[in-house]
Amino acid sequence: MSDQGVDKGKRCFLVAATSVVGGVAAGAAAVPFIGSMLPSERAKAAGAPVEVDISTLAPGDKVTAEWRGQPVWVVRRTKEMLDTLPKLDSVVSDPKSERKKDELTPKYARNEHRSIKPEYLVVVGICTHLGCAPVDKLKAGPEPFEANWEGGFYCPCHGSLFDLAGRVYKNKPAPDNLKIPPHKYLSDGRILIGVDTEGA
Repeated sequence: MSDQGVDKGKRCFLVAATSVVGGVAAGAAAVPFIGSMLPSERAKAAGAPVEVDISTLAPGDKVTAEWRGQPVWVVRRTKEMLDTLPKLDSVVSDPKSERKKDELTPKYARNEHRSIKPEYLVVVGICTHLGCAPVDKLKAGPEPFEANWEGGFYCPCHGSLFDLAGRVYKNKPAPDNLKIPPHKYLSDGRILIGVDTEGA
């Protein structure tokens, strides 16, 4: 083989090797660039919308998401759970969510079930008394804190009770219903918390 042939072979090899190295470098540079377009943890904490998958949520169960550093509960209510709500109008403090309307309950949730779709409750899991964390007691049945318990949320810190629509019981420390965050459905199985059609 002539010297020219050897040089040409080396040149081809170097071009190919340089192309491979350049491609790898470009790919490595693209990963952080693409990652930078996704919402950061800081952006999420500041209020970036959060998508929640509810496609596998069974009736009677709850899933928790985090939005603006707050827990947001999504409860898939059964027909039996929904049937309890009208019965509790007389024992809850703000049955129609008329107090602090704009602050606590968006227009699309100002109904008996306080939701867009009756089946799903989307609510901020922070007690409106002193910001404690209520626990879910979703099943109906006698409880130490309420003999005729129909299911809902109990705040063990000071005894506030909320029904399965997040409505506060009368004569309890919490002054208001649990907050309904802005949200909308992206599909039957996905909810976007932090933005709604009205606010978009």
